[in-house]
Amino acid sequence: MYFGHFAAAAAIKAKEPEVPAAPIMIGTGVLDIIYGVTVMTGANKVTPNPKASPNLFFELTFIDWDHSLVMAIFWSLLWGLICWRFYQKNKKIGIVAAIASFSHFLLDLPVHNADLALYPYSKIKLGFGLWEKLGIWAWVLEIVFMFVLLVYAWIRHKRRGENIWMQAALVCLLAVQMSPWLSPMKTAAGFSGPMVQISHGFLTLIGYVIPGIILIWMYKRSSAKAEAKLSKQA
Repeated sequence: MYFGHFAAAAAIKAKEPEVPAAPIMIGTGVLDIIYGVTVMTGANKVTPNPKASPNLFFELTFIDWDHSLVMAIFWSLLWGLICWRFYQKNKKIGIVAAIASFSHFLLDLPVHNADLALYPYSKIKLGFGLWEKLGIWAWVLEIVFMFVLLVYAWIRHKRRGENIWMQAALVCLLAVQMSPWLSPMKTAAGFSGPMVQISHGFLTLIGYVIPGIILIWMYKRSSAKAEAKLSKQA
């Protein structure tokens, strides 16, 4: 799952509007940001597979340092602690940040092909395998999931006078970009040697950091416009 994580972030932000965007928008991608680094450094391992559907083109051979259950809990708690400390020990922000981060593992669980270990090097693997079972329809299912969450977020924000059309449009663009036909992972899978791991990890890293930063800016902008509108009406 990719753009579905950003849709989940939008839904969490809509539910908790007083929580700053950064802990949520970056939070839902924390596990994959760490994953990008661990793949580039060789701590995790992926293997090119042109038939790995719907848009990954890689087998996730070993991803235990960030996508095992125990490590997902660890990184999520650490992210919550960092946000709690950064935002002047605000307990609610820390909790929401940790939940946003762990939502990544929960949303990966249905689609991953039994490659989510219980803990690093555990032989117990989790994942319901919708990627393998549904193929391209797994991408379609993620679009439906994204649409439902974005509609929920849109309605919640609209009630408060905030328009998040830019955020919704960006997430929809990510869904198109990560389609089976346009996925940059297909290009990465065609490299050889160390570049395979490096390119895959790098694409994953920037794939969460750059949209996350843009979404943070968008939320600041839409929130400021909503507040200005309320001030004029007062």
